[in-house]
Amino acid sequence: MKHRNRIIPFILFLGLCSALGAAEVSFNIRYFDKRIYYLKTDPIMVQITLTNNGPAPYRFKLAEERAFSVDFDVRTTSNRGVNASGILVRKRSQNSQVFFREISVEAGESFSFVEDLRDYADINQSGSFVVQARIYPELYRNPDPALALPLESNRLSLHIRPPVLPGPDGNPPILDEELNTILVREKLPPDEVVSYLLVARQKEQWEKFFLYLDLPAMLSRDSARKRQWMAETEEGRQRMAARYRRELQSAVVDGDIATIPKNFIIQHTEYNTDEGTVVVLEYFQVGNYTEKKRYTYTLNREEDIWRIVDYSVVNLGTE
Repeated sequence: MKHRNRIIPFILFLGLCSALGAAEVSFNIRYFDKRIYYLKTDPIMVQITLTNNGPAPYRFKLAEERAFSVDFDVRTTSNRGVNASGILVRKRSQNSQVFFREISVEAGESFSFVEDLRDYADINQSGSFVVQARIYPELYRNPDPALALPLESNRLSLHIRPPVLPGPDGNPPILDEELNTILVREKLPPDEVVSYLLVARQKEQWEKFFLYLDLPAMLSRDSARKRQWMAETEEGRQRMAARYRRELQSAVVDGDIATIPKNFIIQHTEYNTDEGTVVVLEYFQVGNYTEKKRYTYTLNREEDIWRIVDYSVVNLGTE
């Protein structure tokens, strides 16, 4: 009995330490690529960010299968909870070992990752919802009650619209956050398409940046990805394109095209009925000097819309 009495205060001490550590960590969520969301269509990508506001490193466990580290509470405006998705229930009901890595966030730094809300919540009706995330620093359903308490994020409003007919590319319309209107591809000449992409990148407007970028063609530039693309089903190809988009946006792949130019000059444009090239001189601020590069963009025209399918870069030194 005395031994048990010593254990209980120790567990309470661990819980207190965990609570104090969590108080110095801010946990925030936002939409990774804000758009108009429709019922049972594209992913709802949510960026999860932990920021260490304390003086010492903050450490937590992040499961390889994120279902054991993250949870989402989705509710209607009448406070009715949305059921967990079938895939989430299956993952958590499996009797298997949970693999994880320990993440250390230094003082003043942040750690972010992205999850698809549809993997966690069965959103099967249109309407308005409130979304809140939870993260479990010591993994989901930890047997120790002192370590099982999650961190809770801010809340996001989510509006799901009824299904609509897809656009020309088979995807739902995309929202222009500046004007709160639907972005529509226009019949621009190749040089204006490239200018549109570069200005969008300068303003960090990702939806406009991707509007004239042919993601399947871009990811197929790599022979291994192209073979995988050809072997995938339509659903698999959609997942590949969504993943490539996230990797491009975070500069994991093709970082040159995602780098923000300080300025640019279109030097030469050449095109025929179906193919075109645009040569652009781009300037980038690197510390106290300016780096100069020549980009050559390749475009294809399909249904009177020009889209970028490839690019190459030549370094021209610094100024």
